[in-house]
Amino acid sequence: MRLGLSCGFWGQGRDEDNLALVRRADELGVDVVWVAEAYGPDSVTILSYLAAQTERIGLGAGVMQIPARTPAATAMAAVSLDSLSKGRFRLGLGVSGPQVSEGWHGVRFAKPLARTREYAEIVRTALRHRPVSHEGEFFTLPLPDGPGKALRLTHVHRPSIPIYLAAVGPKNLELAGEIAEGWLGVFVAPDFFAEQREHLEAGMRRRADPLPDGGFQTDATVALATGEDLEACARTVSPYPALYVGGMGSREHNFYNQLACRMGYEREAQQVQELYLDRRWAEAAAALPPQFVDDTSLLGDVDRITERMRRYQDAGITTLTVAPWGTDLEARMQGLEAAVEAHSRLGGA
Repeated sequence: MRLGLSCGFWGQGRDEDNLALVRRADELGVDVVWVAEAYGPDSVTILSYLAAQTERIGLGAGVMQIPARTPAATAMAAVSLDSLSKGRFRLGLGVSGPQVSEGWHGVRFAKPLARTREYAEIVRTALRHRPVSHEGEFFTLPLPDGPGKALRLTHVHRPSIPIYLAAVGPKNLELAGEIAEGWLGVFVAPDFFAEQREHLEAGMRRRADPLPDGGFQTDATVALATGEDLEACARTVSPYPALYVGGMGSREHNFYNQLACRMGYEREAQQVQELYLDRRWAEAAAALPPQFVDDTSLLGDVDRITERMRRYQDAGITTLTVAPWGTDLEARMQGLEAAVEAHSRLGGA
């Protein structure tokens, strides 16, 4: 099992701290840093910046939002990042949610699975340096009634760039297994991963393309806080799951809330959502079940983090991406270094 890093959203006054974390992760041999986007700084710009500031660490878009760009624009950004970083780029894709897709990008959210399938197919065709021609429900290239013709990228750095899908629901997990090289998961609990893996494997059985030599990749992002006081560690990270379970979507459309329900926390997830949407954010974080926070995070001293990390390894996660939380850079850096030490105790990658 490899180790990854997530710094959370950039552009929130901690960019210098985030860069220090990424540089230290690069020095320590962490495998990949993933950069997210919502409706603030975009992942492409941040990854371009990190490509110039690092030497070895993999650079992952976690994710580039499907409604934010045409498939061709995503392919252009991907091949640019891969070339600038000398082959270190990994392309994560996700549909986001209806609030962002329709409210921010002006793209209808209907049929997200079918849209993702078409989108990934076009992107993959372009990245394989083939002429892009597609006739589907959502995309038609070239347009049939104009002067356009099927074009190909003018340059590719590698013959293939791995595509990951961010997936939460069962059907989306199956789609990831069917069309992608990897899966990006959040709030992954080792005991619940077996159910998610069943959906991934169901999709793999329908693959048209063979899996790469390294097999299908499963990357789980987990919040991390170090210290002797477990309750304090849980309080430190709890705003992160509260945001997603409570506020990342509406009452009718929140995939992370639905995930918490499938994990057995239906009543508590509803309470967290009600509090969060009522702007009672601290109460929402406090209402999260301690077991949910502990099961989906790495909390405690190095010994406990090692034991919890081993559970992810035994469950079959191929990359564990840690998101260090803390009040300042020193605390977050201690979290990163504790994760690296725990990972080394497990034998590294």
